[in-house]
Amino acid sequence: MRAADRPADLRRDLVVSGEIHYFRLDPAEWADRLDTALRTGVTAIATYVPWLVHELPDGSFDFGERHPHLDLSRFLGLCAERGLAVIARPGPFVMAELKNEGLGYSVLRRHPEIRAIGWDGQTRPEMIVDYLHPAYLAAADGWFDAVIPLLAARTVHRGGPIVGIQLDNEIGMLPWVTNSPDLSDRTVAELVQSLIAASSSAAVQARYSVGATSFHVADPETWGPALRSPVEEQVLALHRDLGRFTRDRYARYVQHLRDGVRARGVGDDVPLLVNVHGCWGERATMFPLGISQLHRTWSDGATFPGTDIYIGDLDLDTLPGLWASTAFLAATCREDQPYGVLEFEVGSGDYGEALDVTTGPEAAGLKLQLAIAQGSSLVNYYLLAGGRNPALFEPVGDGNDRIAFTGERHGFAAPIRPEGDLAPWFAETVHLTEAVTDAAELLRAARPERPPVTIGFVVDHYMTEYRYPGSPREAEFVAELERFRGSGPREIMTRALAVGGYAPDATLIDGPDAFADLPNDRVLALAPTPFLDDDVQGALADWVRRGGRLLLSGPIPQHDMEGRPATALLDALGLDAGVRDESGLHAMTYAATPGRTPFVAPTATADGPVWRGAEVAVGFAQPLIARRADAGVTPLAHLARSGEPCVVEVPLGAGRVVVAATDLPCLPEIWDALLARLDAAPAVRVTSDSRGVVVVPCRTSDGVELVHVINVSPWDTSVALERDGRPLTDEPFALARRSGTWLVRHPGETAARLAYRGLRD
Repeated sequence: MRAADRPADLRRDLVVSGEIHYFRLDPAEWADRLDTALRTGVTAIATYVPWLVHELPDGSFDFGERHPHLDLSRFLGLCAERGLAVIARPGPFVMAELKNEGLGYSVLRRHPEIRAIGWDGQTRPEMIVDYLHPAYLAAADGWFDAVIPLLAARTVHRGGPIVGIQLDNEIGMLPWVTNSPDLSDRTVAELVQSLIAASSSAAVQARYSVGATSFHVADPETWGPALRSPVEEQVLALHRDLGRFTRDRYARYVQHLRDGVRARGVGDDVPLLVNVHGCWGERATMFPLGISQLHRTWSDGATFPGTDIYIGDLDLDTLPGLWASTAFLAATCREDQPYGVLEFEVGSGDYGEALDVTTGPEAAGLKLQLAIAQGSSLVNYYLLAGGRNPALFEPVGDGNDRIAFTGERHGFAAPIRPEGDLAPWFAETVHLTEAVTDAAELLRAARPERPPVTIGFVVDHYMTEYRYPGSPREAEFVAELERFRGSGPREIMTRALAVGGYAPDATLIDGPDAFADLPNDRVLALAPTPFLDDDVQGALADWVRRGGRLLLSGPIPQHDMEGRPATALLDALGLDAGVRDESGLHAMTYAATPGRTPFVAPTATADGPVWRGAEVAVGFAQPLIARRADAGVTPLAHLARSGEPCVVEVPLGAGRVVVAATDLPCLPEIWDALLARLDAAPAVRVTSDSRGVVVVPCRTSDGVELVHVINVSPWDTSVALERDGRPLTDEPFALARRSGTWLVRHPGETAARLAYRGLRD
């Protein structure tokens, strides 16, 4: 059995690959695992190539000359014989539960100075390094000298199977999850010098000499101690400066790796990839943090980004985080720049072999269809096959002396188990892969249509990877950002848009210039948080004046990203914002009375109540008061207790704004009513007795419509779809709980046909 005769092309094909770690298998098992992988329908294999595994105690590298399980060339040859393309992932970091995160033991043994120093001068036990330290880069170059020529000789333009190479892995993940920025003297000096170059020594001195600080711009010896233990007056300035500086460093690090790979013989026809991290607690809510850290590494279009998605089941709870993460990633890419999922979860979820987490077999199908519907063109099953962790070449006295910390068996949640037998969900993996690969050409050609609503991705709202542990001020600042950013309070905004048929994409907001060329042909939905820079607020208001339509969902911003007063948007709208009325659920953090709940009711307008129904309970509500009675402000909803407006419509120049300074519940009639005030209607109107049907309309360049329909709810349902006032199908169709389908309509046809039904056929 062979995969496709033509090698996969990551630039133009829809590629479904499977991760298999050759170094965790006996070479006698390689052919069997690849043949089993072929049975799933994948057309490519991805694999890490770990520095740690190939490095011998004397510092040399073995690629099979002495140890057969390291014969990478033979493994690549077996892939090529089966028509399987290969995505190689040589690090330097690879993680993959490996010790040292996959770096060779020689690095720290020879260069302990590369370890990062963090808050208060502490050094973490994790492998957190200065990515741009000359000693680390020299060691990484030495690894690349050994491995990249081997890979380059086997790239697709030289007749080999390699169609893509990943640069490093999850850059910045370890510093984030441990809250350990690199504040080594060398890095701090680079930070301060960059600030001086961007402004002046006097400006930097003024910025960091507030409060009881020992920072003196003329004395570099004071820089490290002062910034590693900042005083309260400095923390938000450092928060911004450190976050933006680190983004730039990551981009320079990837540029170094990219140049190194190209210089060692990998041609421009082989795409280079960057892997993005960010799932936390089986949710993707935090994932845009990783995008915020790394988006500059692919913003020039020279590398392709891919996500790591670990959320278990896709349901109504996890939907908005995953939807927003993919949309935000796409918003950072150029129009013709591919993106995808470099680690796509297809296992049982039982990663600790404790039977404490079990993911249903339908979860992978739901996530796969949603990823493709939102434009992903690469999906890599991680892991497709398990294996065993061999012993290290030298004992290190850590308990098992193996290459990884998971024990001997590895990948026990995969569809192909470590011993080669098939897990119960293997058949479902085959079914969903075949469905996608059979229609791969159409699915890749059908790109998401431009929706009526786009979500604003304020990249600085996710710059929360570092916070000084001793600062209550920064803790409160970060808590406010995490509560309100992205998908809005309780993630309701994105959930309402996704299940309401609006199929929103996203717009990157990385400063005031984001609005210079932003079209005003659709609604911008923004969860602003209480913090938004004044110049961004002003540019947003100017965009509305030019005819833009804006939906704000959350507390209206009154401070910039350093906590200073910033009211350009309030001033433009002619509003004053009152004190937030908070639910007792937040009494420990906010000024709220335990047991107290705000309630919001629709306000009667000239056309009647804005939505039908009674008052609704909310987590917070913020009164909005018009400064002038003749400003044309229309109250749409109010606090039931006081009657104060908290949802208003405001005309501004040629445009309009609906401000919902509350977390309204996810009731379709409420969100439809608010969006109708801004002349936005669903891309596809869904009629169903289940509030969990997601629709994503796509279209090919020659006019073929492909509409993805996914039921993420636990209920079977009947679905009727309508576009432009006309039924999309001849009659409603049944859609089983937690399954998906897609419909196809060719030019000239009046009705779409069901082209695929999900796993519950």
